[in-house]
Order: sequence, then C-alpha cells, then structure tokens
Amino acid sequence: MSKLLVTGGAGFIGGNFVHYWNKKHPDDELVVLDSLTYAGNRSTLAGAEQTELIEGDIRDQGLVEHLLREHAITTIVHFAAESHVDRSITGPDAFIDTNILGTNSLLKAARAVWLAGDGVEHRFHHISTDEVFGSLGADDPAFSETTPYAPNSPYSASKAASDHLVRAYHHTYGLEVTTSNCSNNYGPYQYPEKLIPLFCLNALSGKPLPIYGDGMNVRDWLHVEDHCRGIDACLNRGQPGETYNIGGGAEMSNMAVIDKICAEIDRTFDEIDGLAERYPDAPAARGEKSEMLKTFVADRAGHDRRYAIDESKVRAELGYSPQWTFSAGINQTIRWYLKNESWWNKLLKV
Repeated sequence: MSKLLVTGGAGFIGGNFVHYWNKKHPDDELVVLDSLTYAGNRSTLAGAEQTELIEGDIRDQGLVEHLLREHAITTIVHFAAESHVDRSITGPDAFIDTNILGTNSLLKAARAVWLAGDGVEHRFHHISTDEVFGSLGADDPAFSETTPYAPNSPYSASKAASDHLVRAYHHTYGLEVTTSNCSNNYGPYQYPEKLIPLFCLNALSGKPLPIYGDGMNVRDWLHVEDHCRGIDACLNRGQPGETYNIGGGAEMSNMAVIDKICAEIDRTFDEIDGLAERYPDAPAARGEKSEMLKTFVADRAGHDRRYAIDESKVRAELGYSPQWTFSAGINQTIRWYLKNESWWNKLLKV
C-alpha cells in the first residue's frame, strides 16, 4: 500500500487524478491538500474512497511536513497551481506566490522530511505544462523534452520557474523527482473559464462564444484521464530526475475545436429528449445551429500561436499512449456536463 499527498486535488486535473487513482489502485491512501480557491471544489471529490481532504496552503511548510510525517507519505503528486493565462495577465502576483513560492515550500518540506537521517524511498512528481516552451511556428517540430524554455505569459513563466526549482532540488540535494509537461487538458470537473466547458455552457445558455483573434491558434488536446494514465506511468516507471512530455495526439486549431463543440451540442439536442425544455435559450433548442453564437474578440496579449507535443519519449520508455480520441472525448465531456448541472451551476453563481 502506498500513501500519496495530492496537492490541488480538489481542482480539475488533481480531482480527476484522485478518482483515477482510487479506481486503479484501490488499496492506496490519498491525502489531498487544497486551499479551495475558486478553482477548488469539495464536491469534485464526492465518492472518492480512501481520500482525506485537508484545506490548507502549499506555502505552509510546517503543515506539509506535519502531513508527510503523520501519514507516512512517501509520494507527492503536485498539481496545485494557478493556471488560467488570462488571470495571469491581469494579476500575475498570485501566480508567483502559488506556482513558484508554493512549489519551493513543498520541496523544502519534502527535503526536510524525506532526506533527514538515512532518508526514505520517495518520489516528488511535478505537473507542468507545454506552455513553458513558448510558441511554435506552423512548420516547427513539436516540443520535446530538450526544447529550450521560452515562456511568454506570467503563467508559463511561473511554471517554468517551478520546473527549474524541482530540477535543482534533484541535482543539488538528491530529492527523487520527476516532471511531466502536458498539453491542453479537457474532460469532467473543469472549471468553466477554460475553452471547452465555457463554450459548452455558453452554447447551452445562448451566450456568445468569444473567439480570440482569428481562432487559428493551435493546441494539442489531452483528455484528462489519459493525462492521469501518463502520470501513473511516470510514478511507477519514470526515472528520477527525468522529464516526460504527455500529449493527447490531437493537434487542432481553436476554431476546429469550437466547431466540434457546436456540432456535438447540436447532435446531443437531437438525441436526448428534454434538453430543449432544460435549456430553452440554446439555439439547438429551436432547431438552430450553435455556431451562430460565435463572436470574434480582441486577441489575448502575447497569445502563443501553436503548441504541439512530441511524446515519443514517454511512449518508448514508459509505455504510455493516449486512449481517448478527441471525438469520443468531447462527446463524453459534453454529456458529463449535461448530467452534472448541479456541480457547475453553483460555480456560475459565485
């Protein structure tokens, strides 16, 4: 039996990881440390067995050391982060505090507990993003683990700094760490400020679908369950000190993603009885196309043009491969939001 500390485990990716790990490793115990900001939600962990939620701040080194000792934890899976680029543009300080200072505090706690005396077998896994690598041109090769860092937003700069700290604690102090850089996640429990849930819920309520610039910015899309599967591979087979890129193999422009969301919403209204009564403001409720809501807005400041992930290392060394196609994943995601209105509706009222 293993005991894991999952930081940010009441958020989107962390919460999905908790549910994934409980199902895949039912004998393990998980302690979730989450400050329950706007993006953290207790209800995300409903039904999570063998999981204890502690409300607290990762910058509280004393608290983290206490949890590591009290629960005999030997694995930290570090999701906790401020992650919305738009918020980092208008308020970068929170990103510095959480992503850099918070990660450093966790590393100090892990070092103090795990490397004391004779030390214990341990692993600190850090979840990062492909955004640390900057922006690709249309014909540039995809990001690999050796791509130089070139972050372009306060968010990606803060994540880049945290990545370097994790690496430094391995090389300087011997802390056994791994880092994974993932592409754009989507799936259940995602806070509705991100593209896919925002556009899904706006289409249901008849609100505009705001498209930055020309809508041709390109991202690789990764279903959150596949991301959890990749993290599992890193924890069980990853080599200390190594980084691994985890992608979904679904590189698409934002416009292509938006068109798929609109088409899926329209198809769902045709297939599920009663949706028109539940969502009367949706164009689909009147037999119209959701794409009529598309609205172009001023581009985001410093908007990176393209991200793409080369995941050949994690495939070859750890045996990872994504199992969700984007078509199946967007179908599952939209139907999850339709079935879980009670989860997201209260978030819209905050």
